[in-house]
Amino acid sequence: MYDLHLSEEQLAIRDTVCDFVTTEIAPVARLPERLEPFDPPLPLELVDRGAALGLRTLALSEAAGGADADTLTCCLVAEELGVGDVDVASVLMETAALGGTVFGRLMDDAQCARFLPALLDDSGYHLALALGESDTETALGVNYHRPREGAAPFVTTAMPTADGDWVINGAKSRIANAPLAKLLVVVAATEATETGTALLLVPSDAPGLSVQEIERDGGWYHGSCGDVAFSDCRVPAENLLTADDAGLVHGLAGSPVANAINLGVARAAFEAALDYAKLRVQGSRPIVEHQAIGEKLAGIAVSLETARAIIWQAAWAADHPDAVTDGSLADLPHATIAQVATGEMLHRAAQDAAECFGAMGVMRDMPMQKYIHDTRLALHSGNGANDAKLGIAEIIAGYSS
Repeated sequence: MYDLHLSEEQLAIRDTVCDFVTTEIAPVARLPERLEPFDPPLPLELVDRGAALGLRTLALSEAAGGADADTLTCCLVAEELGVGDVDVASVLMETAALGGTVFGRLMDDAQCARFLPALLDDSGYHLALALGESDTETALGVNYHRPREGAAPFVTTAMPTADGDWVINGAKSRIANAPLAKLLVVVAATEATETGTALLLVPSDAPGLSVQEIERDGGWYHGSCGDVAFSDCRVPAENLLTADDAGLVHGLAGSPVANAINLGVARAAFEAALDYAKLRVQGSRPIVEHQAIGEKLAGIAVSLETARAIIWQAAWAADHPDAVTDGSLADLPHATIAQVATGEMLHRAAQDAAECFGAMGVMRDMPMQKYIHDTRLALHSGNGANDAKLGIAEIIAGYSS
C-alpha cells in the first residue's frame, strides 16, 4: 500500500542533508554572485562536500558503497538540496540517479570493478548521460499522433572494428554534467546489435571525444551542461553495456527527482516569505497577521503540500512497478504527470512568495528573483511541460506508433 510514513533511515538521511544545507550550502547560496540568475558560478566546492557526504553515490547498493536509496529517498534529498542551491542539487542528483541505474542494473561485475573505485574515491568524479536524440522527436518537435517513421534519425553512430573495439561518431547537444563528467553513458545507433542501439561507457579522456561547455548567457539550465562531439572516438569492446536496456536509461529523463529539486526551490521562497512576514510590521502588527498576506502564504503552503504528494506518488510508482501491474495505480506516466502538475504550481508559489516582500521581491540583491527564475526554468526543462502533455495525451488515447 501507499505509505506516507518515512522509515527511520529516510528521516535520518533527510535530517543530515538538511543540516548540510543549513550550515554549508545556505551561506554560499546567499552570496551576491550566487543570486545572479544568468551567470552564477557553480560552487564546485559544495558539490565535492556533498559527494564526500555520500550524496553522489546515494542510489548505489550498500555492497557497492552507497546507501541503496530508492526513488522516494532520492526525492527527499533532492528537495532539501533544492532549498539550499538548485545547481548543487542538480549536479549531485544527476550523478546519483545515473549511478544507481548504470552501476546497479547495466554494468557487469568486470565493468563495476574497473569504474566503481574511481566513483567512490574521487570527489570530483561525475557521470553524464548522453542520450540526445529521441524516437518521439523530429526537427519540428514532438511528432504527436503520427507514426515514428518520420522521426529524425540518430546523428550519433557506433561501429565495431575488426579487433572488437567501438568507434563513435556524431554529437550530442545539451548534456547535463558533461563538462564535469569523468564517464559518459552514450546511446548510439548501430547495426551490430539486435536493438539497433548500443550503450557505451566513454571515459572523458577517450581519444576523439570533446566537450564544449555551454555559456549560461540566458541561464536556461541548472547545474552544468555541455555539447559533446565524437570524432572517430574509440572505446574498447568491454565498455559495451551488455544489459542493453535503452528504455531503462531513457526512463531516467522522467524521474520525479528533478521535480523534487524544483519543490525545494519553491519551499525556500516560501520559508523566506514567511520569515519576512513575521518580522515586517505594518499598521502596528506583523504583516503575517494581515489577511491578504495570510491568505497568500496559506495558498503557497497548499501548493507545496499538493506538489509534494504528487511527487511522492510518482516516486512510489517508480519504486513499486507492481502497483501498476495489479491495478493499484493507473497505468500512466506518473513522473510526467508530476512534471506537468507541479511545474506551473511551484512557479506560481515562488511568485506569490516574492509578492509578500512588495517591491523588494524583485530586487537583484534579494533571493526571491532567483527563486522565480529557477522555478520558471523548471517549466521548460527536459521536453517542457507542453510537450510532456502531448505524451500523456497519446497514452490516454491509446495511441501507439
